[in-house]
Amino acid sequence: MIPKETIDKIIDAARVEEVVGDFITLKKRGANYLGLCPFHGEKTPSFTVSPAKGIYKCFGCGKAGTSVNFIMDSQQLSYPEALKWLAKKYNIEVVEREISPEEKALQNEKESLYIVMQYAQRYFTHNLHNSDEGKSVGLSYFIERGFRHDIIEKFQLGYSFEERRALSHDAVKNGYKAEYLVKTGLSILSNQHVEGNPITEQDIFDRYTSRVMFPIHDVGGRVIGFGGRILGSDKKLAKYINSPQTDIYDKSKVLYGLWFAKKAIQEKDNCYLVEGYTDVISMHQSGIENVVASSGTSLTVEQIKAIHRFTNNITVLYDGDSAGEKASVRAIDLLLEEGMNVKVLMFPDNDDPDSFSKKVTADEFKTYIENNTQDFLAYKTRSLFNETKNDPIKKATVIKDIVQSISLIPDAIIRSVYIKECASIMELQENVLQMEVTKLRRNKASKGENKPVQPEVNEALTEALTGTEEKQENLIVAESEEKELLRLILNYGNVIIEIEAENEDKEHHDFELSVSEYVLFELMRDGIDFLNPIHQMVLDEYMHQLQENKLPDFNYFKNHLNPAISTFAIDLASATEELSEKWNAFGVLVEREIYHLKKATQHTIYSLKEKRLSKMIHDMQEELKTAPGETHEEILKDILRLTQIKMQVNKLLGRIVVK
Repeated sequence: MIPKETIDKIIDAARVEEVVGDFITLKKRGANYLGLCPFHGEKTPSFTVSPAKGIYKCFGCGKAGTSVNFIMDSQQLSYPEALKWLAKKYNIEVVEREISPEEKALQNEKESLYIVMQYAQRYFTHNLHNSDEGKSVGLSYFIERGFRHDIIEKFQLGYSFEERRALSHDAVKNGYKAEYLVKTGLSILSNQHVEGNPITEQDIFDRYTSRVMFPIHDVGGRVIGFGGRILGSDKKLAKYINSPQTDIYDKSKVLYGLWFAKKAIQEKDNCYLVEGYTDVISMHQSGIENVVASSGTSLTVEQIKAIHRFTNNITVLYDGDSAGEKASVRAIDLLLEEGMNVKVLMFPDNDDPDSFSKKVTADEFKTYIENNTQDFLAYKTRSLFNETKNDPIKKATVIKDIVQSISLIPDAIIRSVYIKECASIMELQENVLQMEVTKLRRNKASKGENKPVQPEVNEALTEALTGTEEKQENLIVAESEEKELLRLILNYGNVIIEIEAENEDKEHHDFELSVSEYVLFELMRDGIDFLNPIHQMVLDEYMHQLQENKLPDFNYFKNHLNPAISTFAIDLASATEELSEKWNAFGVLVEREIYHLKKATQHTIYSLKEKRLSKMIHDMQEELKTAPGETHEEILKDILRLTQIKMQVNKLLGRIVVK
């Protein structure tokens, strides 16, 4: 267990804009920052970070939280794991109490897999630099490829021994479970293992033998997989073996090199996309660090979204052969559909970024990229038109192909620019292309594609708000007032206001009360509970803290361990800030609320009571319709009494009730 003092220290150090900024590109927008949400696919930024409040909020999918919540969601970690992740980032020592054997047995399995992968990376790297086989076979290979020692160390490159059980034996000897070696994909379960029996060292052998090893990192820098390249010429063996799908590694979502590239991508506002591990490493050696690889797999939407968090601009660098050219064309359409601004670069003489970088100096490499990068439309139009050879049928097919690509672009203004340019290149009328693009987009929409993203609702809120129609109707009554009262006590609970009240002798006196005391007194006096269970949960927690002689504020609730409570507090703060920004955008300066706390608090209390009275009167009127005749008089008396009280409340609210 992490001590509370350490938790507080971590939370204080982990500035939300710094933590989130490590994962997505944030741009200053007034007092806040804006970026593309990493939790759902969006092309227009709706993800807001508030340094002042220490929170983030996506107005597209509803995700919200603090620095800790962000790491939990983005890295799929538990609360303690996220705290440790942040502690490591900010060099804060975490000293936990000794855990029992039972607790140790229940430790998070995912964390165990990460630990095993970290061990494997150190093991392979040690082999490369400190063993005769590693130095003579693995290290010599990297040196022959032209990689400098500092680059080899930067990417934590390694070597797997030829001996078939070397890694598995060493890992088990050092206390790592054979079960986790299999689950990470580092080891393979032999046919000799009897299903149902515990996995032992004798049941496993290494997946990688006699290969140079490329560790694959997630965006947070943890090793989640490996790529192993064979050094021999045996064509029966796969040139590369990558980690299989595991609980921590999904190749369709991971980009090789993103951990090393994300800062440079943000600074350059551009990402170079290449095919393989060595392409990435060679470009780093040439001084170009904003580069990632799809690791030999077809580019996926998830991989594009990972890049999109840091930049809208991408340059596709593929091999100069026909296979590389076709791969780039396939990738471009996918990139366009995700709203990326796409450029392409082809290398000459069947070169790839790795081989070409070996033929030229670092400066010449950079110059070639700068001078030969071109817009996707110019590239695609030229390359496809070269195939038509004045054949009208082929030319028409090419035009349709290009129009198909333009139709994928989600931004209407960018589409119109490309239509204009494309029409000029192909000597066509703009309206012809526009009609074709419109037709394609209409057909796509009619098939149900491009559906809007539905906001995700907190599970606790969903459970609380689902039920019968009557329950839903009750929740609506005075829900906004409940929320407003909580906002007032969370932000101004200790602020003193003067309240006029009568004593036992009907004499009027001014009493000084804090906002929280006044609100809680009014609620308890009339026996009012909040109908929304989340609101009542927050109120109960607030009262509990007061009983402990503590005055909880917004920060206490936004960092609460109960996700329903912390989500509510963050949403409350986000909604307030969004409203204030909207008014400011129209030139309306919002007066400082603290000067009007008494009026605001009293008005909200009276409004809550008025709505509750209206609901009670309505319920009694409905009861009257089916009640026995002998009870009508009593019910009518209650309705009259409540109506008179309601009139008094409306008078306090300054409302004129018209009969």
